[in-house]
Amino acid sequence: MIKTVIFDMDGVIVDTEPVHRYAYYKQFSELDVEVTEEMYTSFTGLSTRNTFQKIKEFFPVVQHEVEDLIQRKRTIFNDAFDTKEDLFLLEGVEDLIKDLYANDIQLILASSASKVTIDRVFTRFNLHQYFTHIVSGEDFPQSKPNPAIFIHAASLSVAPKENCIVIEDSTNGVKAAKGAGIYCVGYNSFHSKMQDLSEADLVINEFNELNAQKISQL
Repeated sequence: MIKTVIFDMDGVIVDTEPVHRYAYYKQFSELDVEVTEEMYTSFTGLSTRNTFQKIKEFFPVVQHEVEDLIQRKRTIFNDAFDTKEDLFLLEGVEDLIKDLYANDIQLILASSASKVTIDRVFTRFNLHQYFTHIVSGEDFPQSKPNPAIFIHAASLSVAPKENCIVIEDSTNGVKAAKGAGIYCVGYNSFHSKMQDLSEADLVINEFNELNAQKISQL
């Protein structure tokens, strides 16, 4: 029986991808590098640190320190986030979160996003009350598909990892969940393009396909 649900955030709980995309491409323009759509898509699920490490590998012309690149991107993102009015939770996810919480299923967040970004999202949508733990990718040297973030999240569960599931929307996220040995629900998010969810144990298109009763029996 499932006792804990581990949620990804971007593309699962909220779609901040357009804000991230705006911030990244504004910064790429400042750095005078041309990032293709294919390359940008390959960054899905990576932390900002790992993304800029890859950018520096691809574009040796970028001489800035990774920490400086991270801070600049964070500034652009935060400015855009604070002025963006059309930012909503993804359809059906709030009902699912409340249903799980009401049925005593533990909720843990494991997101590649920074703690600052997670806190902004959780504060804006009043989500802190539902989650027992928040795990940020910035605390791990390697991003998804490395399974470290999910191994750690599962260690915070009230039950063994066999009684946990992960909800993910990205290729890298699904690989990380499976690498951690955890049952994975792939969410075929409209907002997450060109992602391969074939390794997921179950794929859903809408959150109304899930509820506490169904999840507890997975």
